[in-house]
Amino acid sequence: MTPSYTLRPMTTDDIPQVLQIDHVSFTTPWSARTYEFEINNRDSSHLVVVEAAGANALRTDGWRGLAARLRSSGPPAFEIAGYGGCWLIAGEAHISTIAVAPDFRGRGLGELLLAAMLRRSLSLASEYSVLEVRASNLTAQALYQKYHYQVVGRRRGYYRDDGEDALLMEVRPLNDAYRRELDARLAELRERLNYADLFTGAER
Repeated sequence: MTPSYTLRPMTTDDIPQVLQIDHVSFTTPWSARTYEFEINNRDSSHLVVVEAAGANALRTDGWRGLAARLRSSGPPAFEIAGYGGCWLIAGEAHISTIAVAPDFRGRGLGELLLAAMLRRSLSLASEYSVLEVRASNLTAQALYQKYHYQVVGRRRGYYRDDGEDALLMEVRPLNDAYRRELDARLAELRERLNYADLFTGAER
């Protein structure tokens, strides 16, 4: 069965589409230069996109097909439905961003991106994960709690656009038991969303 979505590392060719999602999702979006820096800083920065199939005729021939699509002239033969980023430093997996394009919201892609970044973090021996979330964003908080994040602090005036507080959330430890639960959740998401995985590093 042809996958409906593909998880893969973000490339610089994705930046124009990512910026469109960023600008409709956040009041203080990242710049193209920031994304270029993060993509090229692969020792600690790990960015992922979820690529949608359908009208744009996604091909499923792995890295070779991806390279061919990116080399082709004209508009991209794929559509970015969402993206995420995490920084992996000294055992910490810091979720830096998650966003889903408006047309693809409500399908579980935000959860897929979070789970994929956590699985990638486990594959690279991260010991725990942290993130910041707006104090008013109860929907995001509920998703993070589903993956056992707990509030461990509050950063007052964290968001520059309106001075809203951020809640600091953390999950630890990222151990074998957490890996097993995460793999089960990814299996459920695969059944529901029908995605191909070129990102997580999970065992096939």
